[in-house]
Amino acid sequence: MWDFIMNHYYEIAAVILFGIGFMNLLVQRNLIKKLIGLNIMDTAIYLFLAARGFVFGRIAPVPQDLTNLSAETFINPIPSGLVLTGIVVSVSTTAFGLALALKLYRRYRTLNLDEILVLSKKEREDKKQ
Repeated sequence: MWDFIMNHYYEIAAVILFGIGFMNLLVQRNLIKKLIGLNIMDTAIYLFLAARGFVFGRIAPVPQDLTNLSAETFINPIPSGLVLTGIVVSVSTTAFGLALALKLYRRYRTLNLDEILVLSKKEREDKKQ
């Protein structure tokens, strides 16, 4: 058991981080705190992909003198590409979420999700009358 933990501590840390972010997403009522939880989950996924994609003893597939090297000496660049793509998507999603939170705050003067739902329901009832 101890050997497994020592050989896979990056993956274990990623799972723990994902759990922290997921619980934060479920428990918090503040929209900014929910976005922070979502970012923690994103970071956990990137850590997991980077940990699974790295192989000790291999080198990056960068153009160099390739005369005596085989395909087994290089790491797979796909996980790194997925992580970079995910980071770009995560930044844009966070920016969009923050913009929506700002709009909600300007309209309802709160970031508490329960209060926003009550106020929006009250608004809809007032419009019907």
